[in-house]
Amino acid sequence: MTMSSIGRRTLTAAVLTSGTALSARRARAQGMFPTQPIRLIVSQAAGSNTDVVARLMAEPMARKLGQPVVVENRAGANGVIATTYIKQQRPDGHTIALVGVSLLTFNPYLYSNLPYDPARDFTYIAPVSDTPFVLVVSPKSGITSLADFVTRAKTQSGRLTFSSAGIGNSTHLATEMLADRTGIQLTHVPYAGTTQALTAVMTGEVDAMISVLGNALPQIRDRSLVPLAAVAAARSPDLPDLPTLTEAGVNAPVMPGWLALVGPAGMAEPVVMLLNSAVREALADPAVTRNMVASNIVPIPGSAEDIRGRVARDGDVWGGFIRTKNLRVE
Repeated sequence: MTMSSIGRRTLTAAVLTSGTALSARRARAQGMFPTQPIRLIVSQAAGSNTDVVARLMAEPMARKLGQPVVVENRAGANGVIATTYIKQQRPDGHTIALVGVSLLTFNPYLYSNLPYDPARDFTYIAPVSDTPFVLVVSPKSGITSLADFVTRAKTQSGRLTFSSAGIGNSTHLATEMLADRTGIQLTHVPYAGTTQALTAVMTGEVDAMISVLGNALPQIRDRSLVPLAAVAAARSPDLPDLPTLTEAGVNAPVMPGWLALVGPAGMAEPVVMLLNSAVREALADPAVTRNMVASNIVPIPGSAEDIRGRVARDGDVWGGFIRTKNLRVE
């Protein structure tokens, strides 16, 4: 037997041993996790888009993981309360969070003293869903099209008002971008949440809002809100005659509405992989898919790296816009 063949056999044995040891470590880690119910922290209030997605995912994820998945709402401060809480938990996978694009992508540009670092303080687990937005106005405004809206805003600069679910929220930034790209001035009236902001438009307390489509659709159908444009890459099947901003002649980036599952920094790879697999299986569940589609929510199964890619791309677009407009939350 030659020395080269002995070397090859030794190398092969070492690789196999290393691979077996790694598989064994992964198996042990997966056998240890989960050992108790999993707390799924939601950064928004009950009834919000994030909360709806979390509750749709909880049961099928529990079936995969063999432990209950308990949804826990920790709303407030544009998601900072929930994300700060997650940052402080043990990285064993038993406390995770469903967070929106704003927490990972917008907040670092909005807050001068943000108590967390999206790149350092979290383990990215899985992308979950995305959602389109829609520009709506109050029936009392008398506005019936995007062209009417822009004309009114230009002839009555600053007099048209818009609501949002809070300063720095996606609903705020999307409208600021619309105003910037159409050259109009609007007056911002922030509220404590989506429900209050939409109600203000319905009653005529404010004139307009860019809302998550699923939240506004029931009121659009009962004519309590007037839709002007889909803030999305394509028209909604539920509103096929409603043009997108691009189709209406507005060159503006689409507001991202994605949600992702994250945990504290330092989670073990096998735990992340198991949770990612649970998310993928939940998103493939026919009942989950059916309910998401009914709520205008789009499943986006993928890897942890997919989240990092979204954070980087959206940060380039929206982070730059936030800096240009000097939008700050103190």
